[in-house]
Amino acid sequence: MADVIDITADTFQGLVLESEKPVLVDFWAPWCGPCRMIAPVIEEIAGAREDIVVGKLNVDEAPAIAQAYGIQGIPFIGLFQDGQLVRNAVGAMPRAGIEQALGLS
Repeated sequence: MADVIDITADTFQGLVLESEKPVLVDFWAPWCGPCRMIAPVIEEIAGAREDIVVGKLNVDEAPAIAQAYGIQGIPFIGLFQDGQLVRNAVGAMPRAGIEQALGLS
């Protein structure tokens, strides 16, 4: 059972871009209601899947990363593979919707 890892601007390169496993990144902010709504869903995905790494990145603390990926709305859930953003989902949705949008179902 994996935990959701905290990703920062300093750890993004190593934890996400250089990861050998695909990485699901929840781009969020503390003031974002929909982000708080999906937090338990992100934790559920992390606990259920050993084939991916699951992490959260606070866009208020790492605005340059959010800007680099053109993120204009949160929650933005991105799937990174081999250092590239390959799929994403925007907005609050149930687990099945997130997994389908990211190609994980």
